[in-house]
Amino acid sequence: MRIVHISDLHCGESQSGLQLLETAIGEINEAKPDIVVVTGDLTCNGFLEEYRLAKEYLSKLECKHILVGGGNHDFRFTGFLLLNKFFPRPEVLVSDGVAICYISTSRPDRDDGEVGHRQVLWIREIMRRHRDKFKIVAMHHHLVPIPDTGTAQNLVLDAGDVLRALVEGGVNLVLCGHKHRPWRTRVEDMCIINAGSVSSKKLRGFFSNSYNVVDVDDNSFKAELKVVGGRRIDFEEILRGFDGIPTS
Repeated sequence: MRIVHISDLHCGESQSGLQLLETAIGEINEAKPDIVVVTGDLTCNGFLEEYRLAKEYLSKLECKHILVGGGNHDFRFTGFLLLNKFFPRPEVLVSDGVAICYISTSRPDRDDGEVGHRQVLWIREIMRRHRDKFKIVAMHHHLVPIPDTGTAQNLVLDAGDVLRALVEGGVNLVLCGHKHRPWRTRVEDMCIINAGSVSSKKLRGFFSNSYNVVDVDDNSFKAELKVVGGRRIDFEEILRGFDGIPTS
């Protein structure tokens, strides 16, 4: 199964951003993913016209299963009222032995993230219900600090409780966005993969727009980063310090 993970579109930021998004969508359609996961910040400020733009472009994705969640920018100016109208999502997306759920970490007019006790209990129940599947949890905010992004001010406030619920629930993979910096780390047997920004020019540490491609085979997976308009990069190369600056 192939999963494409994109994040931080920031529709409404610039025309060049929309051109990058158009390029990325064309590449994604050529890759023929089984699932596309979008981890938030679809818009710049949660405005109606920005949501319409995001809907217009994401509707070009040729994929049967698309899971779209919100980010802190989408929750500005009561934009959270529009999120479910434009992008309703299932409680859990299940396909070919893979179960994916999206945790809402964003709160109105706040940049930091929070899951909350009720969602932690919900995570435990969802993981129990799908314990025989390859389990993926997606969210906008980052659970652990990421290099090259400054001080860790906007972590999930209750990250400790969330990490415990995910590890104890046997989650295989966590997909995050928010910091516009691709990165990969592990907590116990669980892998956490952060996406860069697919179309915003506000980049940190990794200076190319990108998204992630994850191929799942039974209980194992391989994740690579795809530069928009460029090559695929193994995460090991990023961990060694590759910054994504074009050399020509």
